[in-house]
Amino acid sequence: MAETIELHAFMGLAEVFRRRGWSNPHAFVIAGELSGPELLERLDIDPRRVEVMFVNRKAFAADHAAIRPGDRVALVPPGVPGPHRFLLGFKNR
Repeated sequence: MAETIELHAFMGLAEVFRRRGWSNPHAFVIAGELSGPELLERLDIDPRRVEVMFVNRKAFAADHAAIRPGDRVALVPPGVPGPHRFLLGFKNR
């Protein structure tokens, strides 16, 4: 049975959502668990545009993320300024 995730986009990725007419956050339907790369493919977002995915407030490289129905997912592009990288928990990415 398909369920939704709560999908957030930041910086330039928020503009992608706006162009598509999506709210931010956007309820996105998935049928079961997806990997980060699978989610980006379903969203038609180039993986090079996403540096970090937050899944339920924990930072992951997209290729290490696992997304399940009911999760809250945030897509963060490259270019987040230094102090914010530390505060968000992905200073070493």
